[in-house]
Amino acid sequence: MLKQLVPCFALMLVCLADEMRLKVKPVSKPVRLFTDEELRRYDGSEDGEPIYMAVKGVVFDVTSGKNFYGKSASYNALVGKDSTRAVAKMSLNPEDLTHDTTGLTKEELESLDRIFSETYKSKYPIVGYTHRRILNEDGSPNEDFKPEDQPHFNIRNEL
Repeated sequence: MLKQLVPCFALMLVCLADEMRLKVKPVSKPVRLFTDEELRRYDGSEDGEPIYMAVKGVVFDVTSGKNFYGKSASYNALVGKDSTRAVAKMSLNPEDLTHDTTGLTKEELESLDRIFSETYKSKYPIVGYTHRRILNEDGSPNEDFKPEDQPHFNIRNEL
């Protein structure tokens, strides 16, 4: 009798596993979270290391634009940090090298959205997100977080 129950039990497990598989949401690709300190390591000062910058909390690998963003290049001040305000204002002033968009004009915010989509998202792969984009101020997960869509890039998984 035990020999007859084992195959029956195995079949039942297979059926349950199939049913469970259908109900489970597919696992999304993990996203990399960058603290301010970690992002600073990718400021273009080390030869051979990637160069990262964040805009609107999205971290881009701008290494392919090393002539613009590398050590001593024109826009090197923007890398290794979230430079959202500077991008919106098209500014390299030290006080604008921040994520803070408080007080930006409607035109500056529109410019930010356009540059974010037409320049950064179209040219540079996304490698992660700043903690401000993924987490709430209390450190809890931001339930409204959605990764940016960038289907034309094959992003390598560094996690």
